[in-house]
Amino acid sequence: MRAFVDGVAVLGPGLPGWAASEAILAGAEPWRMAEAVAPPPAILPSTERRRAGATVRFALAAAAEATAEEPDRAALETVFASGNGDGTTVVGILDAMHDPDGAISPTQFHNSVHNAAAGYWHIAVGSGAPSVSLGGHDGAFGAGLLSAVTGVAARGSAMLLCAYDTPLPPPLAAVRPIAFPFATAMVLRPAPGERTRAMLQLRYVPAPLAEEAGAGELDALASGNPAAQALPMLRALAARRGALVRLRLTDQAHLEARVTPC
Repeated sequence: MRAFVDGVAVLGPGLPGWAASEAILAGAEPWRMAEAVAPPPAILPSTERRRAGATVRFALAAAAEATAEEPDRAALETVFASGNGDGTTVVGILDAMHDPDGAISPTQFHNSVHNAAAGYWHIAVGSGAPSVSLGGHDGAFGAGLLSAVTGVAARGSAMLLCAYDTPLPPPLAAVRPIAFPFATAMVLRPAPGERTRAMLQLRYVPAPLAEEAGAGELDALASGNPAAQALPMLRALAARRGALVRLRLTDQAHLEARVTPC
């Protein structure tokens, strides 16, 4: 299967958005560790903006940047992929359940579901287009990419893929450590256009992914967050160079994604 990449976004440590990070990802400028901060989601109405937690803010920041030049964001089908979802909200609900006087608010509940980020996005852009929200543990980005490219190939749809994860609070952090927040997004189309950056070709491989050492500090970030496994692909897109990127799906399967610049 194949798809064509238009808009791209990134938000992570030392990577404060695609425009500010493209040269870093391409290797033309040095990368320096810096805290990743998601801005308030300006695309949301004020009520929803106040309700959105950090996980949703990271997802929406990436989705908004990737679609900044889209004439009609509402027309895009979407895939939102996260290995963990909003763990902070889930822990808050569990704490409330253990408190005899605790109460779970409706806002907590609707932020806890795995499709919360997708829901906020579709509210923000006024979209009724089809949407998929995926888990996938450490293979969340690969699963999201596979789903999005399948939509492009099977239905000829333009797709927005957004992958995101944020650190979990105690006690979940002890068993599921996430080193830092990270989000990325890209617009995928069935045919190239004026803004097309590269063609992606996917191949499903029913075999475990062999561990490969990263080429530098930036590649090493890929192990700290499920969404950050997109970094090798983002680096190829930024440098406009060909690459064969291998992405985890499950313990017994992975994807091969060939990046060809346009």
